[in-house]
Amino acid sequence: MKKEFWFVIITYVIMQLSGGLAVDIIAKITVSAGAELTNELKTLIGAYWIVFSFIIALIFVLFFMRNEMRMKDMRNQTTIPVSILWGFGGIFLAMFAQIIAGLLEQKMGIKQNSQNTEQILKLITQFPIVMLVTSIVGPILEEIIFRKIIFGSLYKRLNFYLSALISSVIFGIAHFEPEHILLYSAMGFTFAYLYIKTNRILVPIFAHVTMNTLVVIVQLNSEKYLDSLDKAQSFIGGFL
Repeated sequence: MKKEFWFVIITYVIMQLSGGLAVDIIAKITVSAGAELTNELKTLIGAYWIVFSFIIALIFVLFFMRNEMRMKDMRNQTTIPVSILWGFGGIFLAMFAQIIAGLLEQKMGIKQNSQNTEQILKLITQFPIVMLVTSIVGPILEEIIFRKIIFGSLYKRLNFYLSALISSVIFGIAHFEPEHILLYSAMGFTFAYLYIKTNRILVPIFAHVTMNTLVVIVQLNSEKYLDSLDKAQSFIGGFL
């Protein structure tokens, strides 16, 4: 794997692990400045750190990937009109994959509510700016890491199915909900298929961004969701 890819992965891991430490440090600085550290203030600090850390991580990732992005194999790329069609079609493919995986999980006796999704939606209701991460920044980072880097590197040595399986399972594990590994893996398979079908990372990025945005909008405007957060059925696949 290229050294630039390792820089990207390390950046992503540091960003994911920085939350607790950063919030504690900022909280201590706030207290030393004379402010009262309430639960509301700590939640506020956490929300804004999520936005800040994800944006900074994206800037670093794009910097590390700048040369890679310039090296395009135009011969294997689908045309722009076809890529746009695959991008929109990919939204429905990802949703369909969620439905099938969800039905299989139900058959296996796995509860369909996702704590990850519920926590994200609760945070967005308090701090709408977090939607910038769940709908845009998060999906871009995940597609670069899990599809372009991990899947792309595996695909050079293995066939599509094995490469997609390994990268999709890693994608699922990264969401820290092992009980829903099947659902997250199904989405990972879909995005990997879009990437290999078009040879354009922008296609799965577009599908991922749009899917997450639709999930957030539907859930936040659903009376069923507002009545009971623990009944959320759709999953957000672009935020950890």
